[in-house]
Amino acid sequence: MQSNPVLKWLDSPPAYIATAAYISAGMVIALVAKLLLHQPRIESISLWVGIVGASLPLLVSLGQQVLRGNFSVDLLALMSIVTSLILGQPWVAAIVVLMLSGGQALEGFATARASSVLNALAKRMPQTAHRAGESVTDISIDAIKVGDELLIYPHEICPVDGEVISGQGSMDESYLTGEPFQIDKAPGVAVLSGSINGNAALTIRATKLAIDSRYAKIVEVLHASEENRPQIQRLGDRLGSWYTPVAVAIALASWLLSGQPERFLAVLVIATPCPLLISIPVAIIGAISVGARLGIIIKDPSILEKMETCRVLIVDKTGTLTYGKPYLTEVLSVGSAERAQVLQYVASLERYSKHPLAGAVIAAAEAEHLTLLKVADVSEGPGTGLVGHIAGHQLTVTGRGKISVAMSHQLPPVAPGLECVFLLDGAVAGVLQFEDQPRKETRSFLHHLGPKHAIQQVILLSGDRPAEVAAFAHGMGIASAFGGMSPEEKVEFVREKTSKVRTLYLGDGINDAPAMMAATAGIALGVNSDITSEAAGAVILQSSLQSVDELLHIGRRMRMIALTSAIGGMGLSVLGMAAASLGLITPIQGALGQEIIDLLSILNSLRMILPTATMSDFNVPATAAHMREADAA
Repeated sequence: MQSNPVLKWLDSPPAYIATAAYISAGMVIALVAKLLLHQPRIESISLWVGIVGASLPLLVSLGQQVLRGNFSVDLLALMSIVTSLILGQPWVAAIVVLMLSGGQALEGFATARASSVLNALAKRMPQTAHRAGESVTDISIDAIKVGDELLIYPHEICPVDGEVISGQGSMDESYLTGEPFQIDKAPGVAVLSGSINGNAALTIRATKLAIDSRYAKIVEVLHASEENRPQIQRLGDRLGSWYTPVAVAIALASWLLSGQPERFLAVLVIATPCPLLISIPVAIIGAISVGARLGIIIKDPSILEKMETCRVLIVDKTGTLTYGKPYLTEVLSVGSAERAQVLQYVASLERYSKHPLAGAVIAAAEAEHLTLLKVADVSEGPGTGLVGHIAGHQLTVTGRGKISVAMSHQLPPVAPGLECVFLLDGAVAGVLQFEDQPRKETRSFLHHLGPKHAIQQVILLSGDRPAEVAAFAHGMGIASAFGGMSPEEKVEFVREKTSKVRTLYLGDGINDAPAMMAATAGIALGVNSDITSEAAGAVILQSSLQSVDELLHIGRRMRMIALTSAIGGMGLSVLGMAAASLGLITPIQGALGQEIIDLLSILNSLRMILPTATMSDFNVPATAAHMREADAA
């Protein structure tokens, strides 16, 4: 049913706004006809036309819910409308339709996604490529074959995975790696689809079809994640699962015992759960406003409810728990190599690497005014490290675990933080040590989540080398850590974990987007990647973990206020049902009484936007040293 565009529009916020305006216009005309013109026929026609026309979107919405097996509180409202019309009380029906359509319009706008992940991805990808040959020919990217030579003009997006065969320049791969580094490109260096070329034209050889390239695979994973995204039932529906049958039972009992169908209608009308349909969306909209004031963009309002129920935090490392800017702390020469030579050679080679440590090495070399040398035959394959040649010498930058046992005996003991090993002509020549400084609040924030937010487990997922990830996790007190993970592996891990327990994913960079969508709830820290922002339920504009804590508190406060409004309003409705079942309230009085209950519930929900002393109970340590002292204490 949802695939029909007409039915889809009828079950949308604009349709509900139109419905509310339509029934309001009918009621105004009917009121004028009754009080000023004294024309009961015009009054009746206006009400009937308004009710029938305004009920169409409501019937569509209810029909879709029934087909999904969801007999929600809306069914109670529909029974009130039908019964009112059968008993000849159109004013009662009109009031119920107005309340119902207004509530659904608010709820629709509170829960509609602001943008589409797939649209944001699709509009980035070029639809044509430039095939090189005797002349340059523009072709569709679907026509690219493995082995085709393609010309990438300056500032264009690379259409397929490949390797550079001529030209030297750089590419921005931040859309794919999450790291804000320009990666130098030279013949032999791999390029990834989706990366943005720099100022120089490059000729590449396609190594994969467009459909098999990295960017297309990420789009595919995102699409599958969106289709498999966990569906969270509305809070109002869960409360209504017991409220609706109780209200119907009371209405039937009052009719059977009294023999008066008006009592059945009066009970149904005052039982119509508008506190559920209106006050909860009002609380959600208030929470969105509070978040915006604090620099938090809540894109999917259902995250406000989901976060409170999550028991596992899955978090990215670089740029999330760290500042994302590793720096070189030590250059250790081994054998006859000199320290300056080690740094110069490694920096010259690292110009062509996409690893985040590359930027730190180059910055250190520039700070020491070392000239970067020309490198030939650059390659970076899995398990081999970064390889190149300078003046006939073979240079290799790799990890401790990638060299032989005999070579590893020449290395200094493993130090905390990150490192890479430099081989010159196959022999160990040096070790470079780094620190990717954790945020000053990282450790205390992670420890804060358990007692304050019922997070039972923290899991670290990262694309960085496993040894680096393990060392970082140990320093931060994280028991479960996994390194060397691709975006596809991340999303598979998160999907499996989410099938067992509700998960909250915190990260940045496009490589986190699919995993965010597979988790119960996803939060993007910072705005380094537009795609990640699209995939997340909420975006923290400031790169601050304290803002994450504020978001968690916003969700908790919203949930508490929404429950108070809903349950309090329903309690008053139950008292009204008791009075109606005894014949103390007429149907029209029940409708007006329900309006008063609605007003009280809405006023309570508006407390969400009132200023409070603080939205966080997490105190950011003043310095990293202060953090260590606090941990020791």
